[in-house]
Amino acid sequence: MKDSISNAMARRIALAAQGFADQRPDKPKDRRALKKVLARTALFQIDSVSVLARAHYMPLYSRLGAYPMSLLDEASTGRKARLLFEYWAHEASLLPVETWPLMQWRMRRAERGERIYKGLVTFERENRAFVADVLKHIVENGGVVGGDIEGEKGAGGWWGWSKQKAALEWLFWAGKITIAERRGFSRVYDVPERVFHRSVVEAPVPSEADSIRDLLRISARSLGVATATDLRDYFRLPPEDVKARLPELVEAGDLVPVAVRGWRPTAYLHKDAKLPRRIDARALLSPFDPVVWERSRSERLYDFHYRIEIYTPAHKRIYGYYTLPFLLGDTVVGRVDLKADRKAGELQVKSAHGEPGAPAETAEALHAELKLMAEWLGLETIVIEKKGELAEALRKLTG
Repeated sequence: MKDSISNAMARRIALAAQGFADQRPDKPKDRRALKKVLARTALFQIDSVSVLARAHYMPLYSRLGAYPMSLLDEASTGRKARLLFEYWAHEASLLPVETWPLMQWRMRRAERGERIYKGLVTFERENRAFVADVLKHIVENGGVVGGDIEGEKGAGGWWGWSKQKAALEWLFWAGKITIAERRGFSRVYDVPERVFHRSVVEAPVPSEADSIRDLLRISARSLGVATATDLRDYFRLPPEDVKARLPELVEAGDLVPVAVRGWRPTAYLHKDAKLPRRIDARALLSPFDPVVWERSRSERLYDFHYRIEIYTPAHKRIYGYYTLPFLLGDTVVGRVDLKADRKAGELQVKSAHGEPGAPAETAEALHAELKLMAEWLGLETIVIEKKGELAEALRKLTG
């Protein structure tokens, strides 16, 4: 194994680890396709923004193309056939049910008041009997949404949570309850014993050290090549735990230290990482896709400076409210601000910008991807607005 690799090779390794060395299937409609992507990404981050499509649906689209969203919905419900559950990983995420035991250390720490919102810790300590009553209600009555539990109403937003919402959040974080399904985007809570097959809830629970090691192995497999910070960030692991476990994984041969030219920190190559000579990807990426979610890594790998501008005042936005990076080959070559107007049946391209050095075929490739996305979302037309240097070429292609 080489002890030094180029940044271009690191980029190809990283994209292959995320599934972009694979061709999109012609008919991505079955659970095998979902499982193949999940084996690469290890999770799907959840976010409430729905201006285009909810974040957890997007990584599958980026890798599979126009798949039916019901595929992911069905994998996140039921008991026997359930593939996924929700918990805190890289923020709120959908995770394979096999990782439920690996998250028990985080649940136990949350129960002790560690690495959880301080406000929730204080709330539970001051309202322990109330939290116990909420749990009892769920145990006795089955799945509930927050509004099913009577009591005072909150002021809106997490800072204005009602007592009921705060209790549910603490119980969820501590693993006492989990999410059985979503109705719209509202969570339906129930106890794990009713949500999961008994093989999941009765699976042996590894020690904290073993859990961290396993999660680092998963992170390394999903990233291909990564710094210690990259590996820690994938599941938001505590720095002190990562520092203790990394040398053990190197000694065991799971990780191979390697210098990536142009990177300051040491990188770690997963033992089974593919080293492809070429990547022929074409994909629009969610802002919450593992390829770009760690912004410093995006800059190192792709020379791509990326910030989502949702919380930026409109007059200060450079690229737009919900801008998606466009991956072509092994390079991020552009970004587009998209909105799905379902009432009008339009995929609206608010802006379309190319990156420095973007190849001549960028607009044509991007247009093909926009057509595929419109098809996936059930939108009849693509409307290209004038902002951005790629906009005019896209307008001509759209006709």
